[in-house]
Amino acid sequence: MPNDFGEILAVCVVHADLDVPGRIGRTAIDKRPVSGRVAVQTFGLAGDHVCNTELHGGVDQAVYAYADEDAEQWSIELGRELPPGWFGENLRIAGLAVSDAVVGARWSIGDTLLEVTAPRVPCVTFQHWSGERQWVKRFAMRRNTGAYLRVLTEGTIGAGDRVSVVHVPDHGVTVRDVFAGTNLDVLAILLTEEPSVSDDVRSQIERHNRQQADT
Repeated sequence: MPNDFGEILAVCVVHADLDVPGRIGRTAIDKRPVSGRVAVQTFGLAGDHVCNTELHGGVDQAVYAYADEDAEQWSIELGRELPPGWFGENLRIAGLAVSDAVVGARWSIGDTLLEVTAPRVPCVTFQHWSGERQWVKRFAMRRNTGAYLRVLTEGTIGAGDRVSVVHVPDHGVTVRDVFAGTNLDVLAILLTEEPSVSDDVRSQIERHNRQQADT
């Protein structure tokens, strides 16, 4: 049974914007740990930002969390260190199955309250940043996507903070379920029973429905 608590190993914000090929042009994926406590506000962490506001950011993608255990698996497979922030995450968390978080679950961290909204969908920018062949495909197949969070209560977060899961919706549909899209009945339950479902997740579910209808 998954833990209902974890620990913040690092809080990460943008180190520097980078140039990337293609129409996007610039990315803020290069995030690195910062010391002390970091203010968490409606649109994200103080000192952090996104470049591509069309596809990233906003209240439903204010904070991105990734599990240290998943990062360690990739580190072993790729044969190199993947320090906190390498996945573009704001929070590197140990002891919590982030990719199996239930949509609408609420996490208490320090004096903040965050709500799980959606999986991370890998993109060509992530591919370029990784320097790994077929990285998007490999990352997608593993389905350890991490989770986006919205900020319900503003406050501060620092390394060493406990992550307490204080609410889990009864529907049980996870960010992994949303990303995989293999069980449309389960996703229909999410749309019916979870009032916090974001427009992004609705779009993902619509895409899954279209794809299965075409097969």
